[in-house]
Amino acid sequence: METIIVIVFLAGYLAITLEHNLKIDKLIPALAMMAILWALIALGIDGYENWFDSAQQSLVNGFGGLGHLDRMHLMEESLLHHLGKTAEILFFLLGAMTIVEIIDYFDGFATIKGFIKTKEKGKLLWLFSILAFVLSAIIDNLTATIVLITILQKVIKDRETKLWFAGMIVITANAGGAWSPIGDVTTTMLWIANRVSAGQLVLHVLLPSLVCMIVPVVIASRFKVFKGLIDGELDEEKSKSKYSGIMLYLGLGAILFVPIFKTVTHLPPYVGMMLSLAVVATFAEIYSNKKFSISSVDQEGQDNEGHHSPVHHSLSKIELPSILFFLGILLAVAAMESLGILFNAAGALNEAIPNTDIVVLLFGIGSAVIDNVPLVAASMGMFSEPIDNPLWHFIAYSAGTGGSMLVIGSAAGVVAMGMEKIDFFWYLKKIAWLAFVGFISGAVVFILLRDFVLNA
Repeated sequence: METIIVIVFLAGYLAITLEHNLKIDKLIPALAMMAILWALIALGIDGYENWFDSAQQSLVNGFGGLGHLDRMHLMEESLLHHLGKTAEILFFLLGAMTIVEIIDYFDGFATIKGFIKTKEKGKLLWLFSILAFVLSAIIDNLTATIVLITILQKVIKDRETKLWFAGMIVITANAGGAWSPIGDVTTTMLWIANRVSAGQLVLHVLLPSLVCMIVPVVIASRFKVFKGLIDGELDEEKSKSKYSGIMLYLGLGAILFVPIFKTVTHLPPYVGMMLSLAVVATFAEIYSNKKFSISSVDQEGQDNEGHHSPVHHSLSKIELPSILFFLGILLAVAAMESLGILFNAAGALNEAIPNTDIVVLLFGIGSAVIDNVPLVAASMGMFSEPIDNPLWHFIAYSAGTGGSMLVIGSAAGVVAMGMEKIDFFWYLKKIAWLAFVGFISGAVVFILLRDFVLNA
């Protein structure tokens, strides 16, 4: 039965990886894989010799001698445990996505365009790169990429130049997301799962991520495409709302408040995110033209009025397919973890490649081909190192930045590909090597920092 389970997992994984070729949204194989795996476990529960207790991070002693009812009870407890941990991530993401959509509802990101005062391509490259690095650490790399490419489309008209800028935004946004607990889904997963703390993640990964951003930008700034001035005039675009600036800084501040809330209260991050969402939503309702109860369900004409609520509007724009994908993939990986398959795989991997640095670098390169969410989820089931072990920081860096090497290797790359119609092979030829040089440069800095500075 375990062989069948591994085959189902690999088949689902392959379907997710080939999403663009199959033209099937990756949430479909993720959800199907999750349901089938747990069904196979339930049906064959009496035939398994091992069970991995995720709470204790160890195999259950005497599992082989337990009766059917005890085994089923243990399986249900494990599934509930994993569902709870997955829900923490999902509600955190829902809160963050809603805050970002509320900012967008008030046209808050138009404020950022006001920072662009130059027509020099070289200066614009650095400006967009720095904005991508900083913004992605606060509102996540996917959203930062959407915001900056939207601005890019208004500033630069030449298609070839736009493609180069978009490619550099992908690299720098992914680099910026890697060092922040709220900057990338994978770092958020590691943070919520208590593999890393916010302070130590920043301490270990900020400098390598900065190098990963700076090296490609320095190299690219010497290219002909980034020399000279952009065509046309810089448009002085006015925001659609007089509250845009207030909502931008309020929303960003609310998201930044979440790690502080967790540090002070030691509560899970989603609790702080819900508080931040409540505060931002309150101001959004006050500033909107119509004021009414968000939770009202029985008022006459509520549907018509609800459309004008910034909170209702923002919730309707949430990327629910992404949320369902995370649910499917995380619970599918949990199934593999519960049977001890990932635990045993880690042991085999360590025997084959004793140097964990090489293993993590391969994870990073692999994340360009394979979705980094299941990759990091699998790594959490494979390794049992304590919180803030350098291994987890290196995984956060590698998974966050390695995906830049292919345009389909990260959420930021995929959205940039869709918005600017970037050709896969154009990106592979022009941008991939820059991303690889940045990735390796940051990895070298991480290892040197870990071995000779932080652990000296």
